[in-house]
Amino acid sequence: MARQMRALVKPEAAPGLELREVAVPSPGPGEVLVKLEKTAICGTDLHIYQWDEWAQRTIKPPLVLGHEFVGRIVEIGVGVKGYAEGQRVSAEGHIVCGVCRNCRAGKPHLCPDTVGIGVNRDGGFAEYVTVPATNLWPIPDEIPSELAAFFDPFGNAAHCALQFDLVGEDVLITGAGPIGIIAAGIARHVGARHIVISDLNDYRLNLASEMGATRTINVKNERLLDIIEELDIDGFDIGMEMSGNPRAFNDLLEAMYNGGKVALLGLLPSGTGIDWDHVIFKGLEMHGIYGRRMYETWYKMTQMVLTGFPLHKALTHQIPIDDFETGFDLMAHGQCGKVVCDWTGTIEPA
Repeated sequence: MARQMRALVKPEAAPGLELREVAVPSPGPGEVLVKLEKTAICGTDLHIYQWDEWAQRTIKPPLVLGHEFVGRIVEIGVGVKGYAEGQRVSAEGHIVCGVCRNCRAGKPHLCPDTVGIGVNRDGGFAEYVTVPATNLWPIPDEIPSELAAFFDPFGNAAHCALQFDLVGEDVLITGAGPIGIIAAGIARHVGARHIVISDLNDYRLNLASEMGATRTINVKNERLLDIIEELDIDGFDIGMEMSGNPRAFNDLLEAMYNGGKVALLGLLPSGTGIDWDHVIFKGLEMHGIYGRRMYETWYKMTQMVLTGFPLHKALTHQIPIDDFETGFDLMAHGQCGKVVCDWTGTIEPA
């Protein structure tokens, strides 16, 4: 095997990325080497590409980014059992310590010493990536690689949406990014009644409708509280905050029914204020969501796809890796769902 590969690299502390030749990594003890087929662009990758405030304080160039991917095992490190060369896998993007209180209590998604693939160590925007075998997730033959490539954000949506019982409930989702769109589909898949999603982006609101939302709200044109009257309900039973927008979050709290439950996935700005009367006097239950439950969320989303969940509706663009800048432009302008980059050379340029 060649010992050089192409990789999408953040070469320096500045905006932009470069597709360049770097050394193929070697798997250490407990690791495998995966030859990538597809890598999806995440909002985190866009932050790194644009070199915003979060990226400047988090990323240490040079770095190969990327944590949403699928490929096949080509080399197995010492001590790895249960996997074989040629096996198709995705991977959990959070590498945990395994020895802290949360890891030992079966809550590794809350490990305080988490290391992010493509954030704190070289990731999967490359022809090859090394991954701890404990982080691998085997992909059944029935699931196409272009869908398995974005199981990571699918898992964010599943963790958030399945935090509370949705059967028969009225659900409000603020933020129609790809994760919010997928969460709307999960709510429909498991039996919610009204599934309302709000955003400013009509393109993504339309995707959410196709995925399963029963009512969309462009907040430039409609008021959320008017929709409550339209639906003839007293408020929403379940809220999912996916926007990271303080106004959207406060609108959600105002629209909740007494005793409602709120899952918080969007990253709100530091110092965001809220009207605590809505939380206290309504008796709201609020739960922060981070990553995926390892590995129960992975199991549930695999079974959802195998039983008909329309994850393909969230995928709007597949592009060759050489055209990566087009994918990042699509993400930056919000005119897409999930964007998947191909390493196999089988996708023609748009």
